[in-house]
Amino acid sequence: MERTFRIFRHNPGEDDSPRYDEFTIPVEPMWTVLDALNYIKWYKDGSLAFRRSCRHGICGSCAMTIQGHNSLACEAQLATLKKDPIEVEPLRSFPVIKDLVVDMDDFFERYRAVKPYFIAGTPPTDKERLQSPEERKLLDDCWECILCGACTSSCPSYWADKDFLGPAALLKAYRFIFDSRDEGDEERMGALDNKHGLWRCHTIFNCVEACPKSLNPTRAISQLKKKVIAEKF
Repeated sequence: MERTFRIFRHNPGEDDSPRYDEFTIPVEPMWTVLDALNYIKWYKDGSLAFRRSCRHGICGSCAMTIQGHNSLACEAQLATLKKDPIEVEPLRSFPVIKDLVVDMDDFFERYRAVKPYFIAGTPPTDKERLQSPEERKLLDDCWECILCGACTSSCPSYWADKDFLGPAALLKAYRFIFDSRDEGDEERMGALDNKHGLWRCHTIFNCVEACPKSLNPTRAISQLKKKVIAEKF
């Protein structure tokens, strides 16, 4: 079986403008888009640039836009992509380094702004910092983020405001602010409670549709907004 791929190509240091190259290659029924990209790079065009690592949907390296939707190339099954050519593009709203490789420095800068780590001043008990099963349940569906950037890239609020923290960073802020053991709320609020933080989110839900781990950043952001308002009034 053969499939045709239409792949975004651009090297900002050398090319005047982006272009799309088409490749028709033999594929196996069980292949993913990543398998096809590997074949193209190994046998058709060694200059094609893209990121990949684990091949198991864990590292987030191969996030890209496939047929107009953000997803992981290692999880996108060719069998589910019925229409040719299969169009493969870099994540939108991030600067292109080359072809399908994007610059995520700003993404990680926004992530660091929410202090994505445990903060506590109170010494632990003799054994550990305890929490109840109910308290632990609040953290479900937020710690599993793999930092692929698919959600932030899909967010219209981020397209309009590159200073917006974005759904990935805000989801991580929720993970620690709603952790009963963490004591860093005040240190994070400066980044969250402003026009480039929580209040830039307009509840569009693109991030929910784009997340390869089926997480819900929009819900987490809504809970953070409620918490900020409750503490103010």
